[in-house]
This record gives sequence, C-alpha cells and structure tokens, in this order.
Amino acid sequence: MAASFVGMNFMTAFSVLDLAPIAQGSEPAQSFRNSLDLAQHAERWGFRRFWLAEHHGMPGIASAATAVLIGHIAGGTSTIRVGAGGIMLPNHSPLVIAEQFGTLESLYPGRIDLGLGRAPGSDQRTARALRRNLSSEADEFPQDVAELIDYLSDEPHQSVRAVPGTGLNVPVWILGSSLFGAQLAAAMGLPYAFASHFAPQQMMQAIELYRATFRPSAQLAKPYVMLGFNVFAADSSEQAHFLASSAQQAFINLRSGRPAKLPPPVPQFMQQIGEAERLLLQQILSCSAIGDPATVKQSMGDFIAHTGADELMITAQIFDHTARLRSYEIAAQCMAQR
Repeated sequence: MAASFVGMNFMTAFSVLDLAPIAQGSEPAQSFRNSLDLAQHAERWGFRRFWLAEHHGMPGIASAATAVLIGHIAGGTSTIRVGAGGIMLPNHSPLVIAEQFGTLESLYPGRIDLGLGRAPGSDQRTARALRRNLSSEADEFPQDVAELIDYLSDEPHQSVRAVPGTGLNVPVWILGSSLFGAQLAAAMGLPYAFASHFAPQQMMQAIELYRATFRPSAQLAKPYVMLGFNVFAADSSEQAHFLASSAQQAFINLRSGRPAKLPPPVPQFMQQIGEAERLLLQQILSCSAIGDPATVKQSMGDFIAHTGADELMITAQIFDHTARLRSYEIAAQCMAQR
C-alpha cells in the first residue's frame, strides 16, 4: 500500500520539533520526562506530529538515540504522529534504519514518520566514531534514501529483507537547509522539510525549486512543504524575549565552538552582546515569533502567507519546562483561531 500522504488535507498544519534539551543543572533523564510531557500536551492541543532530531556529542541535546526516544514518546501517547526530524542517514546503514522504523511502525501502526537528512548531525570526529567506515558520505545520500525506501516497500529489490520493515511503507521525508534536499525531494516525489528555524538563508529559493520540479510518486501526489519555525511565546512580550535568550545564548555558544547545556535566560540579553553577535542571531533566528499571543499569532500568519507552508514544525528551546509548555499552548491557541 502507498504511504499516507495521498489525499491529505493541505490546510496548514502545526507540529512540534523537540531536541530533548538538557538544561543547566539537569540531566537527560529529566529531558526525556519533559519530552513525553510535552508530547502528551501537544496531542491534547491538536498538533499533528511530534518529531525528534538526531544530534551527537552535544551537551545540551539528549535525542542522540532517536529511534529509542521515538518509541518512548509513541508509547506514552495515542494519536499524535511521532517521528524523526531527522535521522542523519550518513551515520547509519539503510537496512538498520529500515529495521528500526519497521519495528516502530509495527508497534505503533499509522503513527510513525521518518525524516532523513544528509548532514552528520555532529562534527567529523563524532561522525567517525558513529560510523567508522565513512565511505558512504553525503554524496551517496540519494542512493541510501532509495535503498531505505526499497527495504520498506511491498516488493523490495534487495536480496536482504528488513524484518520488520518490508511492506510497511513508513512515510519518508527529505530534510534540508540547501537546494540539494529540495532537488532530491522533488525528484523522488517526497515531502520536504526545510530547516528554516536555524538556517533560513535559502528557504524561499528551495521552496520554489521543490514546487517547480516536483514529480508525483506513490507516496505523494503534489508538493508538500514543512518549514521549521521558532516560537517563544508568553503572556507578555517582555517575558517572551526573556525566555528566548536561552536559545540565543545556545546558538552563540554553538557557533563559537562552545556547545553547552541550555543556559538559563538572561534579562535584556540582546542589549548585552556585540553587533556581530546580534547580526548573527537576527540571521539565524529570522524565522521566529517572539512575543505575547497577539504578536505570535500575527508572526505565524505572516510567515505562512509569505511561504505558503503546508505545515509549520514549531520548536522552542526554552529553559523552564513550564514556560515551554505555555509557549506551545499559546501557539496551539493561535492555531485554533485561524
């Protein structure tokens, strides 16, 4: 059978991207409890899917064993789709990923998504530790994607079968932050998720290329674009900007080669940094809504109108878990008011 995108309602949907952040003073076990709690709230609030991202060697991100964490989230929820946003395929054998996601789909049928990226999700030293034979680099990504889809198909061409996996047709997405992913997703007839929440520079060009060159497939009849979008929402604009400072600090630390746990927020943070750092953050976080409910609703609406996004994948790196929940709740209320 074909995967579940054909015939989808193309009204803009809203979903959650979670990095299972590890806050200063906390540990991964608490991050996993927070992620499950967020997913359960997101399910009640009407978000379509809950995705987790593969990163390695990052002190502030706990979602390294992505498939394991997806199982944890899916097991604690009942209706929301759960998936990878994404699995960094150069780190893995396509067969292993087919087996992992075949297992997840068997346990939670009709609820699993598989987003695939070509970046290592780490530095080169970590990439070597993950997959010691690096002969399958990013330039082999299209072949690896095709091999993985074949393993999940009804009649694979491979001599080896993915058990479980064969015939389960887990929906596959292509993730990207450049034109490469847009071209590949269009050529393969797959839905496309662009990382505009941290790499927005080529967003509009990638969207236009994807839509112009899209070729229908068994999985997808017409283009489907998901865009990453940061939301830092609170009951007051001042509080929202205060909460956003944790993510702003984290981006500066990362770009400075000093990745760390998610730091606590700092009042008036943008006024305390230099011009170069302000420009960096304005560029990286240009696809963001920061403010009170009215401001967030306006920002989300403007972004959808500008891009024509079929779906927003909302992320919120907020230090305090209760404040993070409130930010997503405000986003859900804005969604319901459209």
